Amino acid sequence: MQVMCSVATSADGFLDDTTPQRLVLSTPEDWEEVYRLRGQYDAILVGAETLRRDNPRLKCCPTKVSLTASGNLSSDLRVFGSEGRKIIFSLRPLPQLDEVCEVVVLNEISAAAIVTELEKRGIQRLFVEGGSQVLKLFLEAKLVDVLRVAVNPTIVAGEQGYAHFSFDATQTLSVEKSNLGGMEVSTYRLKADTEAEDRALLRQAIEVSRQCVPSPSCYRVGAVIRTLDGTIYTGYTHETSPTHHAEQEALKKALAADADLRGATIYASMEPCSQRASEPLSCSALILKHGLRKVVFAAYEPSKFVCCEGALRLRQGGVDVRVFTDMADEVMQINSHLNLQ
Repeated sequence: MQVMCSVATSADGFLDDTTPQRLVLSTPEDWEEVYRLRGQYDAILVGAETLRRDNPRLKCCPTKVSLTASGNLSSDLRVFGSEGRKIIFSLRPLPQLDEVCEVVVLNEISAAAIVTELEKRGIQRLFVEGGSQVLKLFLEAKLVDVLRVAVNPTIVAGEQGYAHFSFDATQTLSVEKSNLGGMEVSTYRLKADTEAEDRALLRQAIEVSRQCVPSPSCYRVGAVIRTLDGTIYTGYTHETSPTHHAEQEALKKALAADADLRGATIYASMEPCSQRASEPLSCSALILKHGLRKVVFAAYEPSKFVCCEGALRLRQGGVDVRVFTDMADEVMQINSHLNLQ
């Protein structure tokens, strides 16, 4: 998933003040740019405190997303009357919202869990607007690709400041600066844009999966590993063993060649598994064990055999996970022998 965070602050770094009225930080020119950016994303996410405090409609995005730990959200909020899909992440069922949105109950509210569940629902591009705790949640989890910070140098919150925002820009790959009606805007790229390359190697993994002989007890999956020096290793389900998954087969070849897997990327047609009965370690555990830094796949594993949590566990382990769900239909077609529909 591509994640962009956007925040507007006062000159002294506050997102709001403590007065009953919302502190207006953005100029009209900045707002125009924010609305344009919203329109480029599949979904917009704000915290429950922002919904309660500002009561926004969250225009320009087809899907509106929020999260709440307390469950204190009313169905009368304007966002629930706006057009488009609404998704709320919560720690408990919210029966008062059942008629106005989809409530997703999580064991723990985390950026990794939110991104994973949104991807399963077809969301590939997420625009995060805050508040401060939500921004912190995503930045600390290192799940942000682009961060946009707009500073109004004419407003100082001072002792009335509420929700301070700070960011260490030393680790960014690049930064673009602009001025929009007096707002000083800095757009930081935190992760490299490798989509074209990822799609090409994921395409190769999907083609490799076709070599697997259909079986009623397994998915036909292909995997491609690329090490930091550019060496490629491939594998497919049951290539050399009736208990090996595609990721295992590719890892086996790389280890036999004494390849350095630290920092490598693995491309798999389907989500790496999170539990095994026939092997001591799952594919996601093997990926973590050998220090691969990135996983790219097309289709989340259906819950036909087990409830897979591979993507979530990998993200929790610090692995960069990229999912191209628009390529999943072909993977499901290759696995049509299992009647997954």
